[in-house]
Amino acid sequence: MLALLAAAILVVAGSAEAAPQRSKAAVAAFKRANPCPATDAAAGSCPGYVVRYVEPPCAEGEDAASNMQWQTLAEARDKDSWERQYCRFHRQRAAQ
Repeated sequence: MLALLAAAILVVAGSAEAAPQRSKAAVAAFKRANPCPATDAAAGSCPGYVVRYVEPPCAEGEDAASNMQWQTLAEARDKDSWERQYCRFHRQRAAQ
């Protein structure tokens, strides 16, 4: 039981470092102001789209609705690759 709990904590900690968690309140505010491009709904899922940061938190981007945008899944995949490199550079630079 203890091993299972420790494994769950490691998974959560690892995934939190990989992709920052967006504030649920900020995402809800963003969706109210910017309905889903696919369904025009102001809440719930948006098929084919995800909410992403304009400026990633590693680059001092705010966790606020004003720093969020809708992206297609393809755009998000492309930006993920770029953001990983960008954030890795900023973490290394900050560590020096």
